[in-house]
Amino acid sequence: MEKGTILLLKQAIFALTLFYIPFIKAQNTLPSQSAVLAKSFSIKDTLFKAPFIDVDEWRETPVKHRYVHGGFEGTNTRFSLYFPSKEQYQGRFFQYITPFPDNENLSQGAKGEDDKIGFSISSGAYFIETNGGGKVDFAKPSPSSDPSVGAYRANAASAQFSKVIANHIFGTHRTYGYCFGGSGGAYRTVGGIENTEGVWDGAVPYVLGSPMAIPNVFSVRMNAMRILNDKFPQIIDAMDAGGSGDMYSGLNEEEKQALTEATKLGFPPQSWFGYKTMGIHGFIALYQGVTMADRKYFDDFWKVKGHLGANPTESLLKARLQKTSTIKAIIAIDEAVKIGLKEPITEGERGSADLAWKSMGGTEGAMPVAYQLEDLMPNINFMGGDLVIKSGAAMGKTIQLAKLEGDKIVFGPVDPAVLAKIKVGDTVFIDNSNFLAMQTYHRHQVPGKEYKVWDQFRDTEGKPIYPQRPMILGPLFTRGAAGVLPTGKFNGKMILVCSLWDREAFAWQGDFYREKVKANLGEKTDDNFRLWYTDHALHGDLSKQEDPTRTVSYLGVLQQALRDLSAWVEKGVTPSPSTAYKIEDGQVIVPKMATDRKGIQPVVDLTIKGSKRADIKQGKTLTFIATVDVPTNSGKIIAADFDFDGSGKFSTSGKIVTKNSTTAEVKVKQTFTQKGTFFPTIRVASQREGDAKTAFTRIQNLDRVRVVVH
Repeated sequence: MEKGTILLLKQAIFALTLFYIPFIKAQNTLPSQSAVLAKSFSIKDTLFKAPFIDVDEWRETPVKHRYVHGGFEGTNTRFSLYFPSKEQYQGRFFQYITPFPDNENLSQGAKGEDDKIGFSISSGAYFIETNGGGKVDFAKPSPSSDPSVGAYRANAASAQFSKVIANHIFGTHRTYGYCFGGSGGAYRTVGGIENTEGVWDGAVPYVLGSPMAIPNVFSVRMNAMRILNDKFPQIIDAMDAGGSGDMYSGLNEEEKQALTEATKLGFPPQSWFGYKTMGIHGFIALYQGVTMADRKYFDDFWKVKGHLGANPTESLLKARLQKTSTIKAIIAIDEAVKIGLKEPITEGERGSADLAWKSMGGTEGAMPVAYQLEDLMPNINFMGGDLVIKSGAAMGKTIQLAKLEGDKIVFGPVDPAVLAKIKVGDTVFIDNSNFLAMQTYHRHQVPGKEYKVWDQFRDTEGKPIYPQRPMILGPLFTRGAAGVLPTGKFNGKMILVCSLWDREAFAWQGDFYREKVKANLGEKTDDNFRLWYTDHALHGDLSKQEDPTRTVSYLGVLQQALRDLSAWVEKGVTPSPSTAYKIEDGQVIVPKMATDRKGIQPVVDLTIKGSKRADIKQGKTLTFIATVDVPTNSGKIIAADFDFDGSGKFSTSGKIVTKNSTTAEVKVKQTFTQKGTFFPTIRVASQREGDAKTAFTRIQNLDRVRVVVH
C-alpha cells in the first residue's frame, strides 16, 4: 500500500475516533455515574431509595432520542426514559401509565399516530414508561399486601428520579411532569395524581371507569350478548343511519329486558355493531378473582330464590353446558395461531387501553394453550367456563376456558404448573354454569344512591329488588388498580378524556368522577379540571379501528389534551371548556352543534337532500353535503374524506369550503352502479394549527347516511 494511501487511512481512522469517542463516552456517562446520581436522589418512599441506570445510548427510531434504562435495587421496578435533544427539550415529561403493570418498553416500535415516543419529543417532552413494579400474573390471582406499589408508587419513584437525570443532561431546571393512562391505566393515573405531591403537575386519565365498573360493565353486556345474539342485526340496523330508530321492535319480553338493562346501566346501543368480535374483553382476567372473592354466589345463583338460575328461563337452560370428555391432543401456541384458535398479541396491543387484557395470563413457548377433545362441543354461544380435570396427576384442578370451537377448547389465564401435569387421555368436565351466573351479577351488587344507573334495580322505597351479596366487589377491584378509591382531590390540573361509544368504561363514569372533583373544588372546578367527550369513539387507544366507517380514534384528542394541559400549567393558557352534556337513563347525550357541545372535537352532519336516507335506482348520481362545525378556538378542518363502499379506505377527498371561523361545508358526487344497501361515510379531521401533514393532534369525527339502490 502506498504511503499516501496509508496516511489518508490513518487520518480517516483518527477522524472516526474523534467522532466515536464522544459518542461512546455519552453512552457510558449515566451508567458510570449511576451511584453519584443515586446519592443526589431524595425520596420519602424508602422502597425506592436506591435507583440505578444500566443503559444510556442514542437511538434513531422512531425519532432520534437518548434512551436511558434503569430501575431500583431491591425491587422489580424498571423504567425507560426517552430524551430529546437540548434543542427540542422544553422542560417537561409525559409519562404513560399502562392498564396494569407489565413492561417498560411497550411503546417502542409504534408508528404514526400511535407513536408515544415521537409525539412526546415533538411536544418538547421526554417520555417515561415503567413496568409498574413488575408484571402481574393473572393466572394466579392473589391479594397484594400493598397494591399501591403497582398502582402508583413505582411510577412516581421513576418520575422523580427522571428529574434528577434530566437535570444532569440539560442542566438544573424546573421539570414539569404529566401522566396519562387509559382504562386500568386511568385508575392508576388518578391514583397517582391524588396520592402524591410534587411528582406530577397534571394528568390526562382517559376512558375512566367508576369504582362500580368491574365486573358489572362486563356482566350486563354478557347477559345481553347471550340473549340477543340472533337479534343484534336488526337492533344495529334500527340504530344505524336511515334506520327506524326503534331498537326494541321485534323483540320478546326477555330480549327487551336484556337490552333495556344494558342500556340503562350505560352500554351505548350504537356500539352493538361489534357484537361478533368484542367478546367478553377484560373479564377474561377478572373471572377467577370474582369466583375467589364470592364463591357462595355461584351456588346461590342456581338454588336461591331471587336469582335467575333458581327459576331459569328457557334461554338460560339452553345456554348451559355440562359435558364430560377426554383429551385427545395438546395444542401449543404456534399451532393454535396457525389453525385460527388464537391471535398473536403485538407489543403495541400489550400496552394499550383496549387490548392489554389479551396478555393477561396464557402461556408462552411450548406450553399448551388449547386441547383437542375426543368429541365435538355443542353449538352454543359459549363465552367462557371451567375445565375440571377428573383424572390423572392434575385431578381436581380447574382451568378457565375462553373458547370452544368444534372439538377444541382454548384456555384463559392459567397456571403453567397445572398444565404441566395434564396429559393426553385425561378425563375432563366442561362446565359454564359459573359463567352464566356471572351474567346477572350486577343485579346483586346494588351500590349507594349516587349510582343512579342502578335505580332500575331498586323498588319505590329505594331498596334492592334482588338478593344482595354481603360484599360489593367493584371498589375492591378499583383499589387493586388505583391503590385507593378515587376522591376527586388532587394537586395540579386534569383533563379527563372519555368516549361516548365506550363499551368497557361507560360514558357516564366520566361524569361520576367530575362530580367527585366538583364536590372537592366547588367553584374552582373549572380552574383545574376539564372533561372532554369524544363522539363515535370506543375504548381502545390504537389508531386502527375495527370498523373505520363507524368509529374514529380519539388519539388526537388525547394528544391535544396533553399539550393543552402543559400550556395550562406552565403558561396559564386556559383550555377549551368541558363538553356540554346531559345524562338520561344511563346515556350521555351531547348537543348537535359544536358551538353548543364545546370540548375540542368537530361535529359533522352528512345528508342527501337534507335526509339521512335515499332510495334510488341503479346508475343514479347523488350529491352528498356535509356541514362541519369546529368548537371555538379549536383549529380548522384539514381533511374530509369519503368511503362509499364500506372498505374503510376513505379514498375520495371532498373539497372543504370554509363558511366562517367555525363552520365549513363539503360536497361530493357519487354514482351508484350496483344494487344493494350502502352507507356512505365522511371522516373529517381538525388540527389546532391547521397542519395537514402532522400525524399528531388530528381530532377526528364522522357521519354516515344510507343509500338503498334498487
